[in-house]
Amino acid sequence: MKLVYGIKDKPKFGANIVFAIQQLLAIMTATLVVPVIIGNGMQPAAALFGAGVGTIVYGLFTKFSSPVFLGSSFAFLGSMAAAFAGAVTVELGYLGLIIGAILAGLVYVVIALIVKCVGVNWINKLMPAVVIGPTVAIIGLSLAGNAVGDLAKGTGSVPAASPYFTTIVGIVTLIVVALCATFGKKTVKMIPFIIGILAGYALSVIFTLIGNAAGIEAMQIINFDAFKALVADGVKLSTFVALPEFTFLKALGGFEAIDGAYIASIAVAYVPVAFVVFAEHVADHKNISSIIEKDLIEEPGLARTLLGDGVGSMAGAIFGGCPNTTYGESVGCVAISGNASVYTIQTAAVLAILISFLSPFVAFVNTIPSCVMGGVCMALYGFIAVSGLKMLQPVDLNENRNLFVASTILIAGIGGLTLSFGKVTITSIACALILGIIVNVVLSKADKAE
Repeated sequence: MKLVYGIKDKPKFGANIVFAIQQLLAIMTATLVVPVIIGNGMQPAAALFGAGVGTIVYGLFTKFSSPVFLGSSFAFLGSMAAAFAGAVTVELGYLGLIIGAILAGLVYVVIALIVKCVGVNWINKLMPAVVIGPTVAIIGLSLAGNAVGDLAKGTGSVPAASPYFTTIVGIVTLIVVALCATFGKKTVKMIPFIIGILAGYALSVIFTLIGNAAGIEAMQIINFDAFKALVADGVKLSTFVALPEFTFLKALGGFEAIDGAYIASIAVAYVPVAFVVFAEHVADHKNISSIIEKDLIEEPGLARTLLGDGVGSMAGAIFGGCPNTTYGESVGCVAISGNASVYTIQTAAVLAILISFLSPFVAFVNTIPSCVMGGVCMALYGFIAVSGLKMLQPVDLNENRNLFVASTILIAGIGGLTLSFGKVTITSIACALILGIIVNVVLSKADKAE
């Protein structure tokens, strides 16, 4: 699609703030949910702070020429759980989160140095369009179940909410996003997600209020407990501003219990996953490159994007405990809004840091019903899938070699092929990509042999 704002374009101040908030809303739910899944007292606000820091670090390493936002990585959920499972104290578990993220980040640093020495031509040969296109497509398609599943959910613990009402909310959100992005004028066309989320939230409030008044649990979509908790002790400064519980502060008490065996177990849990996520890093950057029509693998270069991702992940985990990764939601937001400005991305990073101190905003995000984000994500994930399929346009699928490579990746990815080695799980996306590379190499060799 035609970009409204290119990488180096600078929107006006007010508009840029609005665009940045839209980026935040697109990535925030996933970023905040990772620490919730891990538990052990991990704080979502700290993870949001870490995501902002990680994105700024990424920007510095890439010379602010790559419109990518980093958020909490789901790929390391098992690794993070292992850090706490193998710790004799909770404090040691927090120290393990930092050690693991540093080890994983160092994998990226080592690969970046190799890329710096040998170049990136091998990446393009190993991952041509026939490989990377279907891989990008399954990044979106593999998340389709999450988006559709969210349509049947309200906010957090409101299982009584009827899927009929939540689905209505999700579909209304999707339609509002689509209408704004397609027929909106100027600014409206560039902030379809903000308008869609607000519309879905408003409809959820209406249903919930009616449900409360009439005693109909099926209509009670929103759980307002997050707001109630804010004012439980009265309205005071701490109600509005609170210091996130940073991971490094909790980790200070873990040094007394650390030993070599624990560090080894952390390395086994984190390092292999980093190699897997590297493949997804390449796919994500190929995807955003196709959207902005500039090859980020060449400029600023894969070495810089890897360093930015790796060091940014270390920095983010020191504050928030979660290793960071490039976010498909952010890529989809760039694609639909037509805004690839790094000024917007970096403003979103700064806002993430500031907002992590604002309890009411974090509470608002926590009360956004899953069905609303499900409607939004149907558009976001769909655009990722379509952008991958667009990469296949120049590929001749009448050739059996290309047909077999693309079909292998699509079926393996959509089918959910995974491989587990102890605590390490190779995701379906990584499995599909690796299998696609193998099939492509084998068939290419066979062609040359003929």
